[in-house]
Amino acid sequence: MIAFVSGPVAALAPTLAVIEVGGVGMAVQCTPNTIAGLRMGETARLATSLVVREDSLTLYGFADDDERQVFELLQTASGVGPRLAQAMLGVHSPDALRLAVSTGDEKSLTAVPGIGKKGAQKLLLELKDKLGSPLVGAQRAPVAAGPAPWTEQLAAALIGLGYASREAEEAVTAVTPQAEAAIAAGGSAPVPQLLRAALQTLNRTR
Repeated sequence: MIAFVSGPVAALAPTLAVIEVGGVGMAVQCTPNTIAGLRMGETARLATSLVVREDSLTLYGFADDDERQVFELLQTASGVGPRLAQAMLGVHSPDALRLAVSTGDEKSLTAVPGIGKKGAQKLLLELKDKLGSPLVGAQRAPVAAGPAPWTEQLAAALIGLGYASREAEEAVTAVTPQAEAAIAAGGSAPVPQLLRAALQTLNRTR
């Protein structure tokens, strides 16, 4: 098992980071939140989980060991593969997931793309005794006024990809209607798709 990778960040994409390890570029699948914390050329350390399939070897990367552990525990639930587990961590922090499961918060789980009401109910039952309790002081994400979490994630990811703050803000504004439409339809802002759309907007203006 590859427990972690450490080295300079050689490339960044919306959901992928390439970390140079001993002269080899390791492609690591990451959530937008994790991508947002990386900078081109700077040394990074990512906890990793290797998923082996008959036709592929995929390395998933995380900001810390706790996030990786939750990623692996989520996959013990039936119907949850690595992509859905990563999507869950793209929307919620590990402690937010623990809180949602421990309190039976179905709505928080249905905020994840790909999880419907029945799926959320099933996950709450299967994960109840697996994720454990939230860390002391864990709280629900505030629903108060202010910048939406997706806007902060998106702006940070764009800055991590090398864009200036002003460019990032303009790109976030450009894709806001798309995000609001997704939220109005009863879902959540799909950050990876919004990041791709924002990058297309920036490429057109350059």
